[in-house]
Amino acid sequence: MEIKDVLRRNEFTFKKKFGQNFLSDQNLLSVIAADAGVDEHTTVVEIGAGAGALTRALAKRAKRVVAFEIDNALAPVLEETLAEFDNVEVRFGDFMKANLPALEAELGDYVVAANLPYYVTTPVIMRFVEEAQHCKGFTVMVQEEVAVRFCAAAGSAEYGAVTAAIARKGRCAITRKVPREMFFPRPNVDSAVVHATFGEGGFAVSSARAYRDTVRCAFLNRRKTLVNNLMNTFRLERERAVSLVAEVGAEERARGETLTPQQLGALADALVRAGVLQ
Repeated sequence: MEIKDVLRRNEFTFKKKFGQNFLSDQNLLSVIAADAGVDEHTTVVEIGAGAGALTRALAKRAKRVVAFEIDNALAPVLEETLAEFDNVEVRFGDFMKANLPALEAELGDYVVAANLPYYVTTPVIMRFVEEAQHCKGFTVMVQEEVAVRFCAAAGSAEYGAVTAAIARKGRCAITRKVPREMFFPRPNVDSAVVHATFGEGGFAVSSARAYRDTVRCAFLNRRKTLVNNLMNTFRLERERAVSLVAEVGAEERARGETLTPQQLGALADALVRAGVLQ
């Protein structure tokens, strides 16, 4: 099935506000589904079904696919492209406004797979990282520079709060790079596929909220030392802030972006023990 032909027959018009850049290469789509580890036992949540190309590849492998799509104009397109699959449900609406606890109560354990619109990539991923209870991981196509940021090493220019947030949940890696020529309409940047498995390579903290607040503090101002950021954010005396930083094995002059996610987790736990955070 040629996705471009289906779009043309249905007189579909691309909308820039939704960041619509579609893939149609069947080999690549099958590989993305394979990267996601989808099999006959897997429930998949897809964000941004688009014309249904990736949805089809997932449906061929999965037990069930629940796909969210914000553009109602794609309804006739998806009705045609997904007609042969009885294990797919498309829900029209903004996923960021969906009731995630209710969705998880309905689905149980699931994985996320998506060709994410660039404008909503980080908010969507952070929702699964910080709010989801049953998400086992994600495999997403994103802008290449964002993919690098998701998987960056501590101390690098790309390392940031989103990197640390993902690292607490599990292991994250770029599985393949995808040139801009493979999309239509063609975007101005290249993309990459990122795969994260929650629970593998992650680590526990005493308080997820405290970890989030600690990470935000650490990256609040890259020009300032972590000690200064702690003092300014949590109203700590310098001596106490220095002691907390030393407790996790960092130097007094260290900046927040030089601490590994595990060190940030240890710092969050120390702040909880000290009564600074809950």
